[in-house]
Amino acid sequence: MMIVSSLDELKEARRLLDGMVGLVPTMGYLHEGHLSLIRRAREECDHVAVSIFVNPTQFGANEDLSKYPRDLERDLRLIDPLGVDLVWNPTPEIMYPAGYQTWVEVEALTRSLEGAMRPSHFKGVTTIVAKLFNAMQPHKAYFGQKDAQQAAVIRQMVRDLNFPIEMIVCPTVREPDGLAMSSRNKYLEGDDRRAATVLFRALSAAKFAYENGERNAETLRTVMKSVLATEPKASPQYVSCADYDTLEELDVVKGKSLLSMAVLIGKTRLIDNFVLK
Repeated sequence: MMIVSSLDELKEARRLLDGMVGLVPTMGYLHEGHLSLIRRAREECDHVAVSIFVNPTQFGANEDLSKYPRDLERDLRLIDPLGVDLVWNPTPEIMYPAGYQTWVEVEALTRSLEGAMRPSHFKGVTTIVAKLFNAMQPHKAYFGQKDAQQAAVIRQMVRDLNFPIEMIVCPTVREPDGLAMSSRNKYLEGDDRRAATVLFRALSAAKFAYENGERNAETLRTVMKSVLATEPKASPQYVSCADYDTLEELDVVKGKSLLSMAVLIGKTRLIDNFVLK
């Protein structure tokens, strides 16, 4: 496993990888969700590359950049047995050198949901992913369904900018009690960890209603809100039933749709979603 930091090191290491390369972009502090992406890439590609970079430009002024968990040695121990060929761990100074002033932005898809709550977030996401794609030159890139809006935004960027990359979105990996795996789950302790399962329960209730014939989107949103209201520690920021591709809120569920939410559990902000097909 080659571990590199600088762009020159990356260029030399990438040159050694013949055949199809799959990229798994991460911000580190890896969990089973990330590892499942790596395994999928290993099955489908000749070589697997992983980036580990806590991207400062996707954090807002009042968000948790300084507290975001980091443990490179732990991450490398986790991925070492998985057959990863290349790990790129650049510094902020490498990715955003002095005088940096170029950004990649997707417009309509970033205005709702996470984009409405975190106005500068996706500008940072699309810029860093474009830079990762340009530097790594992968044939496939792997993302998790848990970050559904991020996947939609990057999918749009790939189309619009003609990146010759196949984007693979893999299912959300969950704890036995349904909590979606996330690096931020580290912040959940005691009663907050127990309370965090309310997101899964709310989504499950709406999915159950849908599977039993409910197609009114506002009714599905109400079902989710009602379950969230049973948990005193939960403070919803948004609850959505939207078109899967456009992320526009629906009146009636007809095609592929997305149930999603962002909820504060204590001081920890969690997101989760289910896809209705």
